[in-house]
Amino acid sequence: MANPLSLCVYCGARPGAHPAYLQAADDLGQAIGDKGWRLVYGAGDVGIMGAVAAAAAKAGAATLGIIPTHLVQREAKHGLGADRIVTETMHERKKVMFMNADAIAVLPGGAGSLDEFFEVLTWAQLGLHAKPIILVNVEGYWSPLMALIHNVVEQGFADPSVAEFITEVPDVAGLVAALS
Repeated sequence: MANPLSLCVYCGARPGAHPAYLQAADDLGQAIGDKGWRLVYGAGDVGIMGAVAAAAAKAGAATLGIIPTHLVQREAKHGLGADRIVTETMHERKKVMFMNADAIAVLPGGAGSLDEFFEVLTWAQLGLHAKPIILVNVEGYWSPLMALIHNVVEQGFADPSVAEFITEVPDVAGLVAALS
């Protein structure tokens, strides 16, 4: 039997201002369980990140959380389980998350989520991987980001193909369809 898809989810350690963000996190966690996939995530139990993990675990999904030492007290308030790896640095965290994933999903988030997104996008652009990168544009949250990427291309700082590495979907159903 083939291994289940391992989906790395980048998202906020805060809940965000719109209830739809937490709803999308719950929906994604449920979908991961329903599809028999494994969640790879930042190991925090706060914000959208915690909501995805809680919903995935409740739906019976395997999870793998990766967290750097300096964030354990801030983001893993309920302790660390056997399904978590503690790294020394953020760079190591991102590497371990990426290495354990077959695909990347990006829910709403802040600077950390943007950092993770741009790193995997850059690696794809450089030909270092061909893993799907799916931007879940809940309530249009990522529309300004997509406008920026198109502007970067229009201004001659990236090849038009850079946008082709991103699959933009409006919701979790779109993400599931893109990976099925």
